[in-house]
Amino acid sequence: MPKKILLAPPENVMVRCENLVKIYKSKDVEVMALQGLDLTVERGELMGIVGASGSGKSTLLNMLGGLDRPSAGSLFVDGKDMLKFTDKDFIEYKRKTVGFVWQNNARNLIPYLTALENVEMPMMLSGYNNRRKRAEELLDMVGLSERKNSLPGQMSGGEQQRVAIAIALCNNPKLLLADEPTGAVDTKTANNVLEVFKRLNRETGVTIIIVTHDTNLSKSIDRVVSIRDGKTSSEFIRRKADLSDLSFEELGELRKAEISAVQEGSHEELILLDRAGRLQIPKDYLEKLGIKGGDRVRVELEEDKISIYRQ
Repeated sequence: MPKKILLAPPENVMVRCENLVKIYKSKDVEVMALQGLDLTVERGELMGIVGASGSGKSTLLNMLGGLDRPSAGSLFVDGKDMLKFTDKDFIEYKRKTVGFVWQNNARNLIPYLTALENVEMPMMLSGYNNRRKRAEELLDMVGLSERKNSLPGQMSGGEQQRVAIAIALCNNPKLLLADEPTGAVDTKTANNVLEVFKRLNRETGVTIIIVTHDTNLSKSIDRVVSIRDGKTSSEFIRRKADLSDLSFEELGELRKAEISAVQEGSHEELILLDRAGRLQIPKDYLEKLGIKGGDRVRVELEEDKISIYRQ
């Protein structure tokens, strides 16, 4: 059988995963963290990834960040096949292509350095010229110019996280990854941090992927991918309502908060078919029909829909 040739994705695609598999081995035990995950992220997109603990979302983020290697499947980032990466390729990738924002600020920041010095540090290690000017620009970009001489312990959790974002932007990454960036802050601060990500995405065009448990945060992102049992199970696409059909009188009857809510829109859940035509049916649907994993069901094509019947 001829070997399958993997073609690089189109230029407008930043990330493409096909049938991605990750297996962790410990003595005689194998754990399958990813079980054939498919995902496509376009350049310049800001998207979220949600999923329960153990679903595989952090495993995926680690592979996108060059911190772990896939076991099988296909993973392209910025047109490069990461399954073919050497150790040297991974070092170059982390230096020039990807930036990472961790949930734990202790992992992002050095406590005895000021905000400015923290941002300068990775540039100094990389031999970056004019790093002081660049660090000041980055802190201004995340709205922290006035806090540049403050130590992490003198800043709020949200300010520390914005310093971490500035650090992640030091290498002018094409892809910015954030692992639970608002997990340790309150709702108001979380919204402020998200606004920083949205503004950076809008102004610089950097592709951003945010892993989060925060449902309020995910509601503010146009596209959210849900991962379950190591696979992409569904996507939530935000549909913004159109107010153009409303009359002037009808618009006048809406309060400002109501107009804002309508324009924000709501998310519609779309279940994804994998490359083999398989899909994951929502658990609550199966429970309502009394269907369990491993059960046999009857599938029929009825005009313009597919119906599933319990045996």
